[in-house]
Amino acid sequence: MNAANSPPNAPRSEALDLVDQYIVTDANGTGYSGAYGAGAGVDTAMIRAVLYRQKWIILGSIVLTLLAALFYTLIQTPIYRAEATVRVDPQGNYILEGQDLSPSIHINEYRQYLETLGSVVQSRQMAETVAADLKLANTSNFLSADIDASRPTGLSDEGWQQRKTVMAADGLRAGVEVDIPFETRIMTIQYTSTSARLAARFANGYAQAFLSEDTRRSLESNEYALEYLANQIAEVRKKLEGAEIASNDYARRNQLIGSTPVTSMDNGEPIGATTISAQTLSNINASYADARAARITAEQKWRTIAGMPAAQLPQVQTSIVVQTLLADRTQAQAELANLRERYREGYPDIQELSAKVATLDRQIARSGADIKSALRNDYRIAQRQEAALKVELDRVSNISLEEQDKQVRYGLLGRDATALRDQLAALLSRYNELSTAANVQAGSITLLDGAAIPKAPVSPSLWRNLLIALIAGLGLATMLAVLRETLDDRLRSLADIERKLGVGLLGHTPYVTENDLTNHSSNPYSALTEAYASIRSTLDYVVPRDHKVLQFTSSQASEGKTTSAIMVAEQMAMLGQKVLLVDGDLRRPSVHSHLGLAKPEKGFVEVLTGNATLEEALLPGTSLDLDVLCISKVPPNPVELLSSSMMTEFLAKHRGEYTRIIFDASPVMGIADAPLLANHVDATIFVAEANRVNGGQAKAAVRRLRGVGANLVGVVLTKFKALEAGEQYGSEYRYYSYSK
Repeated sequence: MNAANSPPNAPRSEALDLVDQYIVTDANGTGYSGAYGAGAGVDTAMIRAVLYRQKWIILGSIVLTLLAALFYTLIQTPIYRAEATVRVDPQGNYILEGQDLSPSIHINEYRQYLETLGSVVQSRQMAETVAADLKLANTSNFLSADIDASRPTGLSDEGWQQRKTVMAADGLRAGVEVDIPFETRIMTIQYTSTSARLAARFANGYAQAFLSEDTRRSLESNEYALEYLANQIAEVRKKLEGAEIASNDYARRNQLIGSTPVTSMDNGEPIGATTISAQTLSNINASYADARAARITAEQKWRTIAGMPAAQLPQVQTSIVVQTLLADRTQAQAELANLRERYREGYPDIQELSAKVATLDRQIARSGADIKSALRNDYRIAQRQEAALKVELDRVSNISLEEQDKQVRYGLLGRDATALRDQLAALLSRYNELSTAANVQAGSITLLDGAAIPKAPVSPSLWRNLLIALIAGLGLATMLAVLRETLDDRLRSLADIERKLGVGLLGHTPYVTENDLTNHSSNPYSALTEAYASIRSTLDYVVPRDHKVLQFTSSQASEGKTTSAIMVAEQMAMLGQKVLLVDGDLRRPSVHSHLGLAKPEKGFVEVLTGNATLEEALLPGTSLDLDVLCISKVPPNPVELLSSSMMTEFLAKHRGEYTRIIFDASPVMGIADAPLLANHVDATIFVAEANRVNGGQAKAAVRRLRGVGANLVGVVLTKFKALEAGEQYGSEYRYYSYSK
């Protein structure tokens, strides 16, 4: 049962039972129960709230530690590893037709074969080959720059060059490794160096040197295949030339002017040529269709308006010229009627205007006739264009039919040329493969992936260092977040109200934008309206009916006390209660601006001092059961007014006229107005803004109110952000659900 919909005259005990039983539920289905929102305890919601509130501290700590790890990694000497992969296939193909494929290595010996290849890669001979290919003996960044200073006396230049190559090979062997696969035929050649570029260069050098010996053997085997393919290519090229010449001669003799033969979508064979005549036929056919459509449109338009008077045509009525003439005629007729009321028909101005009206009538009729004649001409022009295009279409169609017979023969010639062209392309492709030393024999080795320059070193490991930094950053972030949470005393969650202030929670309102706050009255089911409906329902049961005068206050300005006072007053008025809303902030009145109304000439101060009656000072434009008493001018002595007998007399006079009298009072801290007003009212509602007001400051304000004997019935927590309190984001919008 909805507590907000309970009968207002329900017994006190039953009302309190209803309030105690309702459950405020968030989007997860978890919630808190009780009239004052007793929290469910410190659990994952609190942890989620701390994480959200301290997200920047946490992120900053993690980012700083990650940057420190990155800096440490960058200042270390990096070690890079480049990898080149080759495919080893001991089953080679023979090029000559009719020869069989046969394995050159037994399956049981395949592992030993790969081990042998790995040893070849790591051999001294392979290192010397790589050093010679890369000319490392003359590379200053590999051997020391002063290597020539250690040259033995009497050694020839050739001998010294050879010795330097051997020294370079010894340096190369220290960094090369081979990964022998177990289940694949892919060998990985790895090279490790302090330079990423050199690592990739040497890995590729080893891969190329590994392939070179097999490549040379393959080239010798390919010599016969290359000679054979060269003869075939020359023969097919000669046939293709003759076929293309015959096709072009036939097209020239039969005047088949157009593009090359069109290829079929099914088998790729030419089926004919797209000639100029065919293209012309297509264009004329499209133009004829457009002209026919235009003629039909023009004909229908003309037949529709042919029997209509020109003045009734839509084109005439919407014509700017006709509209201008009609306006001029109307103006002239108005002037003529005006003159006729004062003068006789013989008056010169009357005669002049009569002639002008007649002239305008003729111009209007002539313009309408011209527009109708133009529509008839459009129809006749469309007829002539359609007839002319029909004649041309028939002529071009006959020419195209004659060309179709000729294109049959042209297509046959084109298919012969296409077949020879495909055959020549296949031969050239195979010839190019063999020319680039494609492996065609058993034991072929092909390069799979060349070594790319490593983007990241294998040592020091950036990811390992970042993982360590991430763990350290999480620890630092946790420490800082806990420290900051310990020092932060702001009211954030619903449980903070009772825990820090020792006052019951009347309800809370969601954080909404200024636009939603302005337009809340247009949506009676908004989250803000539902929240204040719940607060109003709680007040009805918490505050006895004979306690008619209520005060809304807060510890500081802009916490939502004025909005809360207005919304609760409106909610009570909507239930038929007679409510008087009084702007009791004698220093910074704002009720009229929140309602979007102008400041009155007479207000609360004038009523207190007897300079105006209540009826004269009420703000116009409010609802039927809601009277609003604002402040016209800020008085110089608010404390004297609130502490005088005039306030007591005002309340005594009007207490019986209203069900509730609600005061929007000044903030408590630093001002004596709210504590003074608390002595006159029956109950005080304290408003606190979530995530802004300090717990110590709010506690001091509550203590001050209680020190003057205020009847503090509860707290309203405004601008509540679910994420800040650890609840899910959806609870800000799917706000309330009630159950027994």
